[in-house]
Amino acid sequence: MEVLSPKGSGEQIQGFDHLTPDQTFQADRHVGEAAPEDYDALVLPGGVANPDMLRLSEAAVSFVRRFAQSGKPLAAICHGPWLLIDAGVAEGKQMTSWPTLRKDLENAGARWVDEQVVVDGNLITSRKPDDLKAFGERIVHAMQ
Repeated sequence: MEVLSPKGSGEQIQGFDHLTPDQTFQADRHVGEAAPEDYDALVLPGGVANPDMLRLSEAAVSFVRRFAQSGKPLAAICHGPWLLIDAGVAEGKQMTSWPTLRKDLENAGARWVDEQVVVDGNLITSRKPDDLKAFGERIVHAMQ
């Protein structure tokens, strides 16, 4: 497992518990230096702050777009699908997310449903922290 970030290798990434700063994580590699063929799957973070900040990084958006084209499992939970919208991945897909993203996803051409986990091709989406167990199980299943 590697943590990719627009901040670069060795930099600290601030995690959040909702909007409260929580754990920090060290980035392993700058997302602009990453190649989809080097990974078996991609998991986009949930929460509000980090997915919103990732949308500002053209390197992150480009990586997600290229990864989606690889056909490998691409998973996003909570607000993570915002990055899928910016990468042009949501159109025509059935997806779920945190409820407040429903209109964003529909406006991007996705079909939004209120389910624990939704799988559409190589795309796996989930709603919220309460769904983490089912989300994790679907990611593992997709990688087998």
